[in-house]
Amino acid sequence: MHLTFQALSLLLALPATVRAVFQDEVGHIDYHHELLGLPQRETTFFHRPRAEEKASLLYTLSDLGVLGAVNPSNGAIVWRQLLNGNVTDGGGFLRAAEEQTWLAGAYGSSVSVWDALTGRNVWASDFNGDVRDLEVMETTEREGKDVLTLHHELGGVTVTRRIHGTEGHVIWEHRDTNKDVPLQVSTSLEKVFVVALHGSLLSYSVNVIVLDTLTGKKIDEIPIGTKGEIQKPEDIMFVGSNSASPIVAWTDNGKTKLNVNVLGLKKKQEFPLSTDTVEVEIHAPHTVQSLPHFLVQSRTSSGSRADVFHIDLKSSAITKAYELPLLEGGSAFSTSSSGSNVYFTRVTDDEVIVTSSTSHGILARWPLNSGAEKLGALHGVSEVIKKAGDTYAVRTAVVRDTDDWTQIVNSEISWTRLEGLSGAVAATWAEIPESEELVRTLQAEAHNNPLSAYVHRVKRHVSDLQYLPAYLQSIPQRFISSITGSEATTSSDEVTRDSFGFNKLVVLATKRGKLYGLNAGNHGKVVWSKKATETPSGGHWDVKAIYADNAKGFVTVRGSEGQFIIVKAETGKTVETMPTGMFPAIDGAVVVDSNAGPWLLPIERDGKLADVQLGWTPTQTIVTRTSGNEIQGFRYMKKNELASAVSIWDFSPPTGQQIVDIASHPQHDPIASIGRVLGDRTVRYKYLNPSMVVVATVNKATSTMSTYLLDTVSGQVLASSSYEGVDPNKDISCTLSENWFLCTYYGQYQLRDSDKQTLKGYQVVISDLYESELANDRGPLGDAANFSSLDPVDTPTGPALPFVISKTFILSGPISSLAVTQTRQGIAVRQLLAYMPASHSIIGIPRQVLEPRRPVGRDPKPEEMEEGLGRYVAAIELDPRMTLTHARDVLGVRDVIAAPAVLESASLVFAYGVDVFGTRVHPSAAFDLLGKGFGKVTLLGTVAALLVGVLGLGPMVRKKQINMRWQAPM
Repeated sequence: MHLTFQALSLLLALPATVRAVFQDEVGHIDYHHELLGLPQRETTFFHRPRAEEKASLLYTLSDLGVLGAVNPSNGAIVWRQLLNGNVTDGGGFLRAAEEQTWLAGAYGSSVSVWDALTGRNVWASDFNGDVRDLEVMETTEREGKDVLTLHHELGGVTVTRRIHGTEGHVIWEHRDTNKDVPLQVSTSLEKVFVVALHGSLLSYSVNVIVLDTLTGKKIDEIPIGTKGEIQKPEDIMFVGSNSASPIVAWTDNGKTKLNVNVLGLKKKQEFPLSTDTVEVEIHAPHTVQSLPHFLVQSRTSSGSRADVFHIDLKSSAITKAYELPLLEGGSAFSTSSSGSNVYFTRVTDDEVIVTSSTSHGILARWPLNSGAEKLGALHGVSEVIKKAGDTYAVRTAVVRDTDDWTQIVNSEISWTRLEGLSGAVAATWAEIPESEELVRTLQAEAHNNPLSAYVHRVKRHVSDLQYLPAYLQSIPQRFISSITGSEATTSSDEVTRDSFGFNKLVVLATKRGKLYGLNAGNHGKVVWSKKATETPSGGHWDVKAIYADNAKGFVTVRGSEGQFIIVKAETGKTVETMPTGMFPAIDGAVVVDSNAGPWLLPIERDGKLADVQLGWTPTQTIVTRTSGNEIQGFRYMKKNELASAVSIWDFSPPTGQQIVDIASHPQHDPIASIGRVLGDRTVRYKYLNPSMVVVATVNKATSTMSTYLLDTVSGQVLASSSYEGVDPNKDISCTLSENWFLCTYYGQYQLRDSDKQTLKGYQVVISDLYESELANDRGPLGDAANFSSLDPVDTPTGPALPFVISKTFILSGPISSLAVTQTRQGIAVRQLLAYMPASHSIIGIPRQVLEPRRPVGRDPKPEEMEEGLGRYVAAIELDPRMTLTHARDVLGVRDVIAAPAVLESASLVFAYGVDVFGTRVHPSAAFDLLGKGFGKVTLLGTVAALLVGVLGLGPMVRKKQINMRWQAPM
């Protein structure tokens, strides 16, 4: 491709109406849930970022790979970093260095250190193999502290590295090829311990390698226990580190006894567990100066109990010090330390209890003021502060079974973060349904005779008079709000429609199996939430489709394993549900029309379609994608008492090409005009075919991307293009709307001014489709009312091939999650919506910026300038004025969806992923809505002044006119 690379941007010529968000609109028309993800048990803690300051921050590395710091006083995010570009399934490591200004973290194969106060990266290094553990070496031969990492490379090689804490260079490394499964690395005052599993699956034993802290040389190797005691790596419950006496602990298969070994010794000690134990957790401090005490929590089917153990530093003997009683319901234990003192905090549904590790006496106890809502704490972290005398204060941050993150200060809940909203995998817009009672009443009146219906309506109106006093009371507030431009506040949380169509529901599905209903008209407030499915351990809810039936007020969500759930959009109440295993696994689902109305048709694995009842027979062609890199079209035909899918066409790309993306028209894509009026007053007619899909393929061998425009009724290729120099390892995404489609990719391009110079960058190619190359020409079909897509394209009655105009533009950064704005009638111009992962923002690119009809190599003619066409400039600077998110940092967007409002000028936008963001945009400016800047007070004042002037000057004018008549000459 030969493109002109110029630095001049067309954005300077754009009107002010394309500016996405004005400053006074931030927080008024948009909302943002700034999220981290669910905090993980081992990577969440309180820590002082500066040793000279007393204030602590709350740090976590979430299950989504987001590292962040939270202000404990209000729950606001201080800083955060996305360690991985994609939403993950947990993992990673995070440790804090005592009295240091940095944190050490690891994710995948990368190790990094971050400034604890600002979140800036100090250093980062990538190594071969996955990181299995990371610890901070508190005691070194110098004043600073270092980082210990444990890696597992290919070929069964275990690598232990000591890395300089602030500079990031490797001080020493130890490599071991014993084929063991590395688990964790631990340190004491004098030694480094590498804990691994020796043996094979279902028959492991613990093996500990002892290393010298200065050189990393192997000192000793200690086998512990016998083979078969451990079946899988997850059986190792705890490996202590940075304590005076670190331990490794595990249970037997029946959870009847606890095995504990003090690292450095060859023997283990066994402690019996209660017979009804179903789960065991160990809590211990992670500081060298803390007492070597630890707590063993035993969960039963009815509640939780705990035992506290002490380790003798001289003999390394472990003794049981005391036990905490069994309490009904759930309990979340956490450990905190201050100097050598160790405290255990217990949070139940009713109270918060603080005990010392030295004795069973309760130091402090508070009844929990959580209201009628059950706390349901799963795990947490705490910080205990001793005040004057024998009084204590504690703040505890717990993860709840509702996927919320809540901090409790003594007995009060200080804040709650809705972290369950993070990790969203699917979302859809849903209309707020009308009142069911009103619908039933109107239906009853419609079926009655006119007289009884009239009497019934009069009675209904008389009954509605009970709401008149409240309405009259709201008039002053509504009047003042309409003048000042502020929103009328209400204490009711009722979800109702509004006249502008801004109040809509968004139903959100998360990877953890939760469903949420958000009110887009009330700043994204959570209306309802519920557990939709039980996700397997280590897995997530793979949602393949979500669909809102606004006529019924239902939302259907289908998972990959055949499970589905149907809920009411307004309340989240379950209408129907089907667990995993009852239906075949699916690859996706598509909304189809039938005599029974629209519904969500599941597509089974390999693109297969199941038989359906005759009343639910889809009326349109169904397009599926097979595992064999093919696309097939199906029509349903009657077969006995059912309707079966029959393949009518298939499309296979040329050899070597792999399908990477498929785009189709959105469900709501109205066409306001069938033609485009040109500057010379002629008309170029749009190629409008609702039965089209765009298929993008890539050939890795030749680094070529190809696009194919298919007619879904016949399977015929309407248009195709090929682009060279494309990087097949980068994301390629496409979108289709009205009579144009667009694809974005990363590739190489050649400068028109220099045939030998090539550059690489992010590009977008857009193609317009018209019926003919000529203006005022309807193409081969002319004004024909009907045509058949099943006829060949080269016959007079066959579908006419579109005339394609394409242009390629260079973008200043990558974009993904493409979508197009939607308005009610399609009159307003479209905007391309996209997520910018480099700047963590959502951008709305005006359609006229990506106009493929812009003249190349010359200035536009006067008639072209009248259309708004400018000279073609290859480079497009993604200007901040296009940013819909303003200065907000929107992290990890997975997808962007749009919906029309009642106002034609407005389009509602919703983005989800790690964060949740919503706003409304006006692609053609708010031509049917008064903005906040409209001077209503000034207008009313002007009208009032004119009225006073007219009333005051009226008598004077009339008197003057009368006097002039008397003085007129006869």
